[in-house]
Amino acid sequence: MTENAANSERMTVVVTGASGRTGSRVAQAARAAGLTVRAASRAQGFDWENPTTWAEALRGADAAYLMYPSDVGSPAAAEGVGALAREAVGLGVRRLVLLSARGEDQALPTEEALKSSGADWTIVRATWFSQNFSEGLLVEGLVQGELVFPAGEVREPFVDVRDIADVVAAVLTSGDRYVGRTLELTGPRLLSWREAVAEISAATGAEFTYTPVPTRAYGEALAGFGVPPEEVELLVEVFETLMDGRNAHVTDDVRQVLGRAPRDFTDFAREAAAAGAWKAG
Repeated sequence: MTENAANSERMTVVVTGASGRTGSRVAQAARAAGLTVRAASRAQGFDWENPTTWAEALRGADAAYLMYPSDVGSPAAAEGVGALAREAVGLGVRRLVLLSARGEDQALPTEEALKSSGADWTIVRATWFSQNFSEGLLVEGLVQGELVFPAGEVREPFVDVRDIADVVAAVLTSGDRYVGRTLELTGPRLLSWREAVAEISAATGAEFTYTPVPTRAYGEALAGFGVPPEEVELLVEVFETLMDGRNAHVTDDVRQVLGRAPRDFTDFAREAAAAGAWKAG
């Protein structure tokens, strides 16, 4: 048995957002790596907005994966992550891994709140998830045949959420190797949203179209769907900066941590299509 494997068997990790898109995969990858997973979601009584629920989730654990709901760039995220991180450290849970957003200036205060907490921290900055097309806010439009989104023709190195989860598990089982480091996770190549939609069309055999729109018009549409005004304003602010091409390059961090290439968007699209991700009804 390797030293990392032995350490893993003794380590309990709290996974926030354990029923969500990243948290569920982090929990799965952590268990596969030999960690004991303590799920922390509202179903288990954990609530980011209610600090009185935090201690029960954290007490007796060795590490925690922090995924703030809504957006890591919100002012509430900086306040919540900082407060939870300080409480975790006070309870002896010093090893904290934060999911952040690559290129999102609004997320920097949240990252700083973690760094100043006294934790042994690692920040995982991810690019746009491949799974946002199959499980997130873009699915409804695709099911109806058209993706309307304010990304223009900018290119993005879409990252598979399973790679994020594998990296988090590897970081937690690698001792101090990644303490105090910020990792930027990308997929292996650049695709525009139009090209990504074309890949989904090829994988499904159906015809999907992409229609770029101005960011403000997209925000108005979100408001029409009932998204709260403060959330709409934050998303508009994020998209106006994030879609300027700043993320249009790949990194080698997935390979450096995992020793393998990141999963490709084509493979994601084929698997999601086979699972019926974009079938109407």
